[in-house]
Amino acid sequence: MPNKIQAEFLDQDINIGISEKDRKSVCRGLSKLLADSYLLYLKTQNYHWNVTGKMFQPLHTLFEEQYQELAASVDTIAERIRALGEFAPGSFNSFIKVTSIKEETGIPTAEEMIINLVQGHEAVVTTAREIIPLTDKCDDDVTADLLVERMQKHEKYAWMLRSMISANRAH
Repeated sequence: MPNKIQAEFLDQDINIGISEKDRKSVCRGLSKLLADSYLLYLKTQNYHWNVTGKMFQPLHTLFEEQYQELAASVDTIAERIRALGEFAPGSFNSFIKVTSIKEETGIPTAEEMIINLVQGHEAVVTTAREIIPLTDKCDDDVTADLLVERMQKHEKYAWMLRSMISANRAH
């Protein structure tokens, strides 16, 4: 049972210079980004496990690098949601309701995996970019920095993957 001082403290609003309404709005966007990132993480790990063919070794390695980075990113996104005073969604059911990433139900070819992941990384970039105006509106530079960092990573991964298809088709 909290004492009187603890109870008063727990009843105080978060006071970080961003209104509750704006924090909730940013968190809705971050929840979608979290869902997109988690679905992309799951898809990338699935592909890492199941890739076959002539490009097995480089794809297996690249997919592992990417899903490990995505695992760290979902934690960072969820922690930002918590820092803004909201609860982070944490179930597949809650993710599937808001994600823009299509769930993988089969085992595509290596080339189809690459194409699907390019589309997934681009979807995450699009989601992150949609949140930037919200962060600008409420001067939430911390979330904006997180979003810029995520866009940089996902744009780079999309480029790397797209280059593998282009190089593969050239030969």
